[in-house]
Amino acid sequence: QVRVEQSGGGLVQAGGSLRLSCTASTSTFKINTMGWYRQTPGNQRELVALIASGGSTNYTDSVKGRFTISRDDAKNTVYLQMDKLKPEDTAVYYCYADHIVPGSSWYTIDYWGQGTQVTVSS
Repeated sequence: QVRVEQSGGGLVQAGGSLRLSCTASTSTFKINTMGWYRQTPGNQRELVALIASGGSTNYTDSVKGRFTISRDDAKNTVYLQMDKLKPEDTAVYYCYADHIVPGSSWYTIDYWGQGTQVTVSS
């Protein structure tokens, strides 16, 4: 089993910065991709940024150049440094982690953090 615990978030003025952290605890599995999604009321959860086990990253267009995702594989921890925050970044942010189930038809099992509120005031 994998337990995902996240921290960080809060209230910040537009133009400010926040940092989110998330650790995936497991003694059984090798964590593959980690990342962050966000959700606002009435909307679907959307991708913010992902980082693969090899270090490749993927960002949604709206955060490119402002957010930076990184990870510490030794700690199974992922970080999201959010700079130049905008009011439209306001959302509940969820940490994501997965591991691969190997086989001829491999697949991933997904795990989610509890969510943390990020509020950016104008």
